[in-house]
Amino acid sequence: MEIKAELVKKLREKSNAGMMDCKKALIESNGDIEKAEEILKEKGLAEASKKAFRAAKEGLIDAYIHPGSRIGVLVEVNCETDFVARNEMFKNLVHDITLHIAAAAPLYVSREDVPPEKIEEEKELYRKQALNEGKPENIVDRIAEGKINKFFEENCLLEQPFVKDNDITVGDLIKSNIAKIGENIVVRRFVRYVLGEEK
Repeated sequence: MEIKAELVKKLREKSNAGMMDCKKALIESNGDIEKAEEILKEKGLAEASKKAFRAAKEGLIDAYIHPGSRIGVLVEVNCETDFVARNEMFKNLVHDITLHIAAAAPLYVSREDVPPEKIEEEKELYRKQALNEGKPENIVDRIAEGKINKFFEENCLLEQPFVKDNDITVGDLIKSNIAKIGENIVVRRFVRYVLGEEK
């Protein structure tokens, strides 16, 4: 099937994928641009998970001060090359993450960063609550496990629903940017200040 150059160009503009990838996806989808976009997404996300193990030592530190100067955020987001660190898409991603942290107040980057003693403390609290509510003892642990997943979702940046689009998590947002940019991207650390708040 003949794929016209303007169709490849249109898909490239929509997806940010390379020209050859766009052409292959259009051939695979028989010229259907929506299907081709889906193919690119699937391939991109598969590639993104492979890239997650590559070293990310470049990147940006971004700052955000909320209007009224009552909330401030500093975040470090890493990528693999300084070329990508200067890329507009990467800068926008970092800025979106900074805004999200200001709005959603996560406590940790990921569930791996939550101290084990904190997890145990939370589980114990959920077990006691379940018992106090009269739940049978044999299901109390399962209830606590379910609630600890909710705790991660509420307190870990990568698991929180993204403030600009609640249908995806911050982790999903980062993965889709890895797929588009073609490099591993890692949120290294952040700090969120609230005026007058005591630590």
